Amino acid sequence: MEIIIRSLLNNDHVPYKLLLEADPSKEMVDNYLLEGSCFVVVYKEDIIGVMIITEASQYENEIVNLAIKEKYRGKGLAKQLITSACDYSRKKGKQSVIVGTGNSSINQLALYQKCGFRIDYVKKNYFLENYAGSIVENGIPCLDMVMLKKIIG
Repeated sequence: MEIIIRSLLNNDHVPYKLLLEADPSKEMVDNYLLEGSCFVVVYKEDIIGVMIITEASQYENEIVNLAIKEKYRGKGLAKQLITSACDYSRKKGKQSVIVGTGNSSINQLALYQKCGFRIDYVKKNYFLENYAGSIVENGIPCLDMVMLKKIIG
């Protein structure tokens, strides 16, 4: 499968459907797009994956959104995006990359740890305080944001 990972271009349609799979708040997604750099995975001229990276600090970038179209999951594309996020951040002089995911996001927690991230801290009640309505994944209420970090420099 030959893919291209590139920055979202001005003439690209913003892949909101995909972005909203990773974060159900359009307001949060719009803020990420304004503040960050958006990268897409393109296969046969179709955007099949997306990632947004923001600057968390002088030394650290944050992956704030990452999603792959369902039919392309399990093919290593998310790992490729994460690797490109680390490469991009290293080129920007960053020492680490962080990412937050829900306590109920079992697949995402496994993915990031497989990519070398380690659990750093937990933002208790993050989803209760920042999202309207409840979120349930894998039969587990999504309440807390688990923050993971990878040292890259």
